[in-house]
Amino acid sequence: MDKMTEIAFQIILYAGNGRSDAMEAIQLAKEGDFQEADRLIKKAGEELSKAHSYQTQLLQDEVNGEGESVNVILVHSQDHLMTSMAVKDLATEFIDLYRNK
Repeated sequence: MDKMTEIAFQIILYAGNGRSDAMEAIQLAKEGDFQEADRLIKKAGEELSKAHSYQTQLLQDEVNGEGESVNVILVHSQDHLMTSMAVKDLATEFIDLYRNK
């Protein structure tokens, strides 16, 4: 497996973890467990930060002329990361809405 594909799988892994944590945080907030929801939304941010660092590594490689040709797995990982980041942002808003209702 080439370096880019390995990195793409890491992005998918951490982005998926972050999205799952964010979705679980929404459910906990809906149930009124804001302490656990806040913990999970923080964890989601940490997981997404890990995914983002792998993405940054790819961007730095590209800038340094070390980039490889783009493959479908990489495209999928980028889609996965951006969707997960959006879910986390929306989860934060949902938690605030439930907290303030």
